[in-house]
Amino acid sequence: MSTLPDAALPSADPTSTDPLTILREVFGYTAFRGHQAAIVRSVIEGQDALVLMPTGGGKSLCYQVPAIARHRAGLGVTIVVSPLIALMHDQVGALDEAGVPSAFLNSSLDSAGTQQVERDLLSGKLVLLYAAPERITHPRFLAMLESLHERQKLSLFAIDEAHCVSQWGHDFREEYLQLGVLTERFAGVPRMALTATADSHTQADILERLSLQQAERFVSSFDRPNIRYTIVEKDNARLQLLRFLRDEHEGDAGIVYCQSRKKVEETAEWLQDEGLSALPYHAGLDAHTRRRHQDRFLREDGLIMVATVAFGMGIDKPDVRFVAHLDLPKNIEGYYQETGRAGRDGEPANAWMSYGLADVVNQRRMIDESAAGEEFKRLQRSKLDALLAMSESLDCRRVRLLQYFGEERESGWRCNNCDNCLQPPARWDATEAARMALSCIYRCHQHSGFGFGSAHLIDVLRGASTEKTRQRGHEQLSTWGIGRAISETQWRGVIRQLIALGHVVAEGEYYTLGLADSARAVLRGEVKIELREPREPTPRGRGSRSSKAGVAPKVPRAAATLDAEGQARFAALKAWRSEVAKEHNLPAYIVFNDATLAQMAADAPDSLDALAGISGVGAKKLEAYGREILRVLEAVSMAQ
Repeated sequence: MSTLPDAALPSADPTSTDPLTILREVFGYTAFRGHQAAIVRSVIEGQDALVLMPTGGGKSLCYQVPAIARHRAGLGVTIVVSPLIALMHDQVGALDEAGVPSAFLNSSLDSAGTQQVERDLLSGKLVLLYAAPERITHPRFLAMLESLHERQKLSLFAIDEAHCVSQWGHDFREEYLQLGVLTERFAGVPRMALTATADSHTQADILERLSLQQAERFVSSFDRPNIRYTIVEKDNARLQLLRFLRDEHEGDAGIVYCQSRKKVEETAEWLQDEGLSALPYHAGLDAHTRRRHQDRFLREDGLIMVATVAFGMGIDKPDVRFVAHLDLPKNIEGYYQETGRAGRDGEPANAWMSYGLADVVNQRRMIDESAAGEEFKRLQRSKLDALLAMSESLDCRRVRLLQYFGEERESGWRCNNCDNCLQPPARWDATEAARMALSCIYRCHQHSGFGFGSAHLIDVLRGASTEKTRQRGHEQLSTWGIGRAISETQWRGVIRQLIALGHVVAEGEYYTLGLADSARAVLRGEVKIELREPREPTPRGRGSRSSKAGVAPKVPRAAATLDAEGQARFAALKAWRSEVAKEHNLPAYIVFNDATLAQMAADAPDSLDALAGISGVGAKKLEAYGREILRVLEAVSMAQ
């Protein structure tokens, strides 16, 4: 590579309203993906839109490109409704890197900062402004929007995470209900609602509550083929998780979801004791600690965040290689949303979950004990049942997941990237075992006048004499010992499946087991129950410890195919990116993502024109970093 000339930058047109030109010159991409082009054209023309697009599918570009085009056409600012401070910071940081005047209004700003943003808003300087729904619907802010609207300088409302408006959804936020005021107060300003997760009930709610019945709907495939789905029967869940992390994700960034704050704290501490870099995150931590932990997760490599569902919405970190659930989520929407935080870069990622009988009982109990109305409870039970059906399925997990969102595959289709496809489970006809279990539940209740938990019922079925079976006289029942030939693990699976299918219900203060009306058909042998053979229990030892310091840095998958010289260029570019990110106080991937660095390392461009052809290098980044990148590449070449 020769000494660099002080060449002029490739020319760009900062006034163009053509969406493809904006995509190329601002964001550095040469083509839209999927429905993006149609969405962008529709919104630029002033149409309302409902956009359903999976995490990592490029939803942000669907409103950012129209926002730039409409601002250049003199139509003013785009207001983006965003529920999380961290998401606003990252989005504005990325837009600033791309040369797009943007800002956010939230509680992280002091009075002077807020006033400056408001001045920039009213002066027409901003292309996009991010704010939370409660701020947008505040009378003072609405008055500023009225002023802009009167001057025809209010271009577009983009309502991100729109599923939050639905009371049927998995992440309802009451403040979103007030967004109907945008329709009433700002007639003629186009609105678009965007989300990655919405079943038919939630979609209908979004359209009604945001008055988008006439909006054009753009529904992309919910499939994320790069994510491998694995669900295991819970047996020593911690060691199952540790084996998963050690075998498949040593040194990777990931998220572990737990149901309770206490379990989050205990799991994070345990992972740290095992030599893994892990942090807790839940709503019980103070705001400063939550922000610090989230910032570390976004900026550091190989960190594991152990969290409740309070963590995750809007997390743009592209290289999350796994999402693990130690507890069953509430429904498929929640599961899909949370697992979708893995593999946003399109590279292979894992969604791993352990679940057991207690998870089923606990989720049903939370629904039953909630203060919601009966119609809401009924719908939540049906949503839970859909997740249980997927968890207990013997066929392709992805088929079940996509069917839930109304996306059908032809009969016999297999994804070949879930546990059931890759290692088809052994099956057994559990019909007779199910009849034994139901009969035992009935006999124990009939004898004692009240129900019992699964552990006691399994003792009766297996003929395991305990103080409780002797005290209750259950050793005299006709069902005593009739299931000796079936292992305790198998019995837990039978009872869990019967609960999942709705043939057995958990009742009363202690959630003892009883029979549902549908149990009669099973007892009469009219329903076939087929289950998977349970796997061998996880050994009860602590497992081997490993030190994070002893883990060699992983080569990102985007760079895995580079030769030795390419790897050297990639490492140098990554080190340079790290320094720039620290200087700008941004996550490294906002400067350039791994795929862009890998293409630079592979192509070894020796001019600004050649560098401009790399995907992800827009005009502003080329101007800001182009010569530095070329010098980094030249230094590596001279050293080889």
